Amino acid sequence: MQVTHFWIYAIGFTAQLFFSARILYQWIVTEKAKKVLSPPAFWILSILGSFLLFIYGVLRDDFAIILGQYLSYYIYLWNLSMQGLWKKIAVIFKVLLLATPIAVTVIMLRDLSVFTNTFFQNKDIPLWLLIFGSAGQIMFSLRFLYQFIYSAYRHESTLPTGFWIISLIGSFTIIAYAIFRLDPVLLLGQSFGFVAYIRNLTIGSKNKKLDLNEK
Repeated sequence: MQVTHFWIYAIGFTAQLFFSARILYQWIVTEKAKKVLSPPAFWILSILGSFLLFIYGVLRDDFAIILGQYLSYYIYLWNLSMQGLWKKIAVIFKVLLLATPIAVTVIMLRDLSVFTNTFFQNKDIPLWLLIFGSAGQIMFSLRFLYQFIYSAYRHESTLPTGFWIISLIGSFTIIAYAIFRLDPVLLLGQSFGFVAYIRNLTIGSKNKKLDLNEK
């Protein structure tokens, strides 16, 4: 059975702290504005959380976590660029943010047999559970692909209704995976967002009704 050291959990919980902070901050500014907003701090905290959770996934030999972060990490960076913050970041940090996931992946893929044994023949994560967890991470990450397409079409960084619907479905799947995996980091991180997702859907629905009434 895999032994997870305290410092590895510390990295994971710190990542989830950033993710929880982004949801809490977005929730607060949305409540104040009475409409769903996409504040710059949301994307900054997303990048910090994703960077650490990717490292956590590597240290936990958990392909589902790694995949989930890979699918959304660079979309976070794109949103940061759309909000004009990317150009304000020092070059050395830009290189670090862009290159770290790629560099770690290259290192992991140097020996394909070791990579396969570590991530796909891991006795702590049966294949069915790996597939289930990966499906949940893909679903959860698709919300950012949807957000990216939606925002790119409108040439602005925004968080549409579909984003929150996909968030709820994906989050529920990852919580189930976390229970099977006995992973407190994933369980705590996903549980916190549920209320915020529902609240954003409620506010978004009210705004749509107001817009329709005004028309």
